[in-house]
Amino acid sequence: MEDSNLSNADLLKSVLEPLLEDFQYWFERYRQILENEKIQFMSEQEQLNLLKRIKDAQCELNTTRMLFIATENQVGIDMATVMPWHQLVTECWSVGMRLGQSKE
Repeated sequence: MEDSNLSNADLLKSVLEPLLEDFQYWFERYRQILENEKIQFMSEQEQLNLLKRIKDAQCELNTTRMLFIATENQVGIDMATVMPWHQLVTECWSVGMRLGQSKE
């Protein structure tokens, strides 16, 4: 029984840890862009809204990471939590692609 728990924790760590790191990377990258650049194809309000949603997601993500670490990789993450993060990252990528095209 104990070996099963260890393998579950190892599995969670091998899947969730890189996923959480990826979310952290993309949220931080686009937070920096939105805080430091005026994006011409977005209104000021759209840019501020996206920035706020990224900051909120970062807070959620940090809480999730702390819980994951505090429980020694014993907790999973509900898809209802992950899907909005995924959608937000996808939205950020879309903004990034448009931003890259507008700079050409």
